[in-house]
Amino acid sequence: MAKLTKEERELERSFGRGEWKPVPKSEVQRYQGYFREALQKTKRINLRLSPRDLEGVQQRAVEEGIPYQTLMASVIHKYVTGRLVDRQGV
Repeated sequence: MAKLTKEERELERSFGRGEWKPVPKSEVQRYQGYFREALQKTKRINLRLSPRDLEGVQQRAVEEGIPYQTLMASVIHKYVTGRLVDRQGV
């Protein structure tokens, strides 16, 4: 067996401490819906962002476990359909 990296060892210890919880099926289905919607692409756009904003979007995508372009498409879709929720005050 190959040696684990420092990050992999910490993940293994975290799992052993019971810090990982199963994801509810509804949550899995929600993200599957995001992917389905994002994959139904018919138009291409070019968008200029500041490097800081792009890095922020990419970081949030990593946290969500999805590609950053999928995250951006999802945010735009939610905005257009009136489902984008502002959680800034939460």
